[in-house]
Amino acid sequence: MALVMKKYMLIGVSAFVLGAGTMAYVSQQAAAQSESASTDYHMLRLYGDVLESIVDRDYVAPVDNKKLIVASLKGMLTSLDPHSDYLTPEDYQEMQDQTRGEYGGLGIEISSEDGVVKVISPIDGTPASRAGIKPGDYITAVNGQSILGLSVNDAVKQMRGKIGEPVTLTIARDKTDPFDVKLVREEIVPKSVTSRMEGDYGYVRLSSFTERATDDTKAAIESLKAKNPHMKGLVFDLRNNPGGLLDQAVGVAGLFLDGGEIVSQRGRDPHDIERYNAKPGVKLSGVPVVVLINSGTASAAEIVAGALQDRHRAEIVGLTSFGKGSVQTVIPIRGGLDGAVKITTARYYTPSGRSIQRTGIQPDLEVAATREQAQEVADEAFQFSEASFKNALSSDEGKARVGPHEPAEEPPAAFDEKKGDFQLVRALDVLKYGSVANTPKMEKPKATLAAAVALHAGKGQVVKPGATAPSPAEKPN
Repeated sequence: MALVMKKYMLIGVSAFVLGAGTMAYVSQQAAAQSESASTDYHMLRLYGDVLESIVDRDYVAPVDNKKLIVASLKGMLTSLDPHSDYLTPEDYQEMQDQTRGEYGGLGIEISSEDGVVKVISPIDGTPASRAGIKPGDYITAVNGQSILGLSVNDAVKQMRGKIGEPVTLTIARDKTDPFDVKLVREEIVPKSVTSRMEGDYGYVRLSSFTERATDDTKAAIESLKAKNPHMKGLVFDLRNNPGGLLDQAVGVAGLFLDGGEIVSQRGRDPHDIERYNAKPGVKLSGVPVVVLINSGTASAAEIVAGALQDRHRAEIVGLTSFGKGSVQTVIPIRGGLDGAVKITTARYYTPSGRSIQRTGIQPDLEVAATREQAQEVADEAFQFSEASFKNALSSDEGKARVGPHEPAEEPPAAFDEKKGDFQLVRALDVLKYGSVANTPKMEKPKATLAAAVALHAGKGQVVKPGATAPSPAEKPN
């Protein structure tokens, strides 16, 4: 008892010694908190007044208050950034089905900004992929019904349905008139990994980070090594991979690394850092690796590419990735009975401390897949990435995504783009010559659109790869 009393006395003496200045500060803090709470209460009361006293009473037709409240929750969360959202119980169940890698639909990863639905990436082997839907396409209608103004989840609901039923999507694509694409819904069980040999070199493609990503990638690599014990190198293709589960990104990156950091995530508190490391163990020892990426490479796929680049385990070929470097935490409400809140809680950082958010991963050798794509890289109107969203989270580093510019390489005129994969060809060249530095460079493409864009902006010169320039979403009004 005496000990307890002594502790209380020490606390009392400490408070007394701190003096009137500290007490005044504490009083100011309490007053500020009280004022903030009063403001919050006022706004909540305002919300209730608008809903019950005005909308419910005066709107031209009867309203469903539950639908209005759900819309309010969605509006509140989506105003934070493009990836935060409220999930109804049905949305939450669909998200779980998709994470497991088995669901009915068309096989499209989409996003939405200001009510406009955009394609991030079609999933390999699905109706969308076979129909030729491309990253950056706009989906404006489903079965003739406009989906403009819908959230991502509501747009997905319009596209999903009974397996075997036909669906018509209206697509808006730059340089073309809107057109319809007819698809048939399938059970989407995407084969996340495909592999083959390209001469003496292995090729493994991972299309998404589902629950099976690490096991399937490991099995594919081991199969190639067993059949080809003298395999000279490996191309790991992450193009148009929209991401997925963080633990699978860590697992896949760990297949190429012998311990060490893969990625860290940092939340609001700068001291709150969570690091993810590869498990020690010799993996792919002595096998050179090149990773292929493009603007459809996002999230978990960027974590892997960034880790292998920073750790000097692989060189990167292709185009700058999407730049989705934020962490979303899904918080079920009443165990999911009232749905869930998906909210951004942290940013991802590569082992060297680079933020992936907005800026993306820049390749060591920049290569456009087609001559048309090279011109798209040079044209501001075709830029589509995380930085395109008006309310995208910042990179937290003061860096901007590289703007429209002349890409370093594009297929030469003699290259048959319909039959060949120029980015893969150049990745194999890097393996053959031992590094990007030793690989003979292609002739510089003509800077047609890039030059026009730069001159129009009054700069008088083309923005070169690696230089920073404001993205469309960051330019002052």
